[in-house]
Amino acid sequence: MSVKDEIFRYIDSHKEEMIERRRHLHENPELSFHEDETAQYLAEFYQDKAVSLETGIGERGLKVTIDSGRPGKTVALRADFDALPIEEATGLPFASKNKGVMHACGHDGHTAYLMTLAEAFLSIKDQLKGKIVLIHQPAEEMPPGGALQMIKDGVLDGVDNVFGAHVMTSMKLGTVAYHHGETQNSRARFKVTVRGKGGHGSSPHEANDAIVIACQLVIALQNIVSRRLSPFENGVVTIGSFDGKGSFNVIKETVTIEGDVRAMSEETASTIEKNVKEICAGIASAYHCEIDCDYVRDYPVLYNDPEMTDLVIDAIQKADIPEVTDLIDCGPQAPSEDFSYFAKERPSCFFYIGATREGETAYPHHHPKFDIDEDCLVVAAKAMGAVALHYLEID
Repeated sequence: MSVKDEIFRYIDSHKEEMIERRRHLHENPELSFHEDETAQYLAEFYQDKAVSLETGIGERGLKVTIDSGRPGKTVALRADFDALPIEEATGLPFASKNKGVMHACGHDGHTAYLMTLAEAFLSIKDQLKGKIVLIHQPAEEMPPGGALQMIKDGVLDGVDNVFGAHVMTSMKLGTVAYHHGETQNSRARFKVTVRGKGGHGSSPHEANDAIVIACQLVIALQNIVSRRLSPFENGVVTIGSFDGKGSFNVIKETVTIEGDVRAMSEETASTIEKNVKEICAGIASAYHCEIDCDYVRDYPVLYNDPEMTDLVIDAIQKADIPEVTDLIDCGPQAPSEDFSYFAKERPSCFFYIGATREGETAYPHHHPKFDIDEDCLVVAAKAMGAVALHYLEID
């Protein structure tokens, strides 16, 4: 029996444990930068195993090293474990016990499959070579993100390459998807405060209406994508908050708007930032008011290294995983992902695992009814296991 077959057999025989772990995590979600119990749960899981365990990486992250004791490369596999500020509406028997907090993005599944895969690797440790580093990362959902701090704390020291995977309800169960190059958008956010001059609704000539100015600003910002970017560039500017509430007969003195920016290249991201700031300055000049713009760029574009992506494709094709029915190029994905920080530091690949059975209703990520078909955990564990073995050149 090959090493791959032993790994697959272990995953199959421990499927129920993997599902139980996912359900435990789903019942006990914690928000980004507050995942104390989850970090403790993971630390207790690894503490008696034949691994090198480092906790508190990036405050709550874990670096788990499986060292074969034989020469070889060092590969890192990453899974995130934070949840979202969403009130769950799935009705599942293992629904969140924490009001207003929910695993609505699949990070519970990521963590559960990597825990089981770790045990599978340990079961054949004497047949491994090199090192496998498991990165359990907090705070993917909330800027500045957990990856950046873990990197600053040395989680990638000694690591040659990194692989990550994300379950996707937008893809059917049995699908493994990939994309070369720029794969997920960068992200930025801005907060703009417009300060005009308040006044009485009956005497607008004596005031400088911040609502009117802010409305002009919103329209101008929406024109960045349609009129400042090439049709061949991908960019999004979203105004998500317009705080202009006041009394019906009072002209507002101050209005605050907040927005979100996505782009598929760093050049496009820079173009949008430049235009947001210039528009704010221009409208402030035209309307004789003050406009403060706080613009913050966080997650960069997620870039999948072509060589590492080809390795993923080759590994899954050769592994002949029974549960994998499709291996596809899914094209660029609109959301942002802080795995991008790992990919900036080391040639990496981030790929996707279909999580919705054909014919079933698929709720999008971050939806109160989001759920995954738990058979996708087997696909994720086997796919990532196959990638790691192929990377380490183990038959």
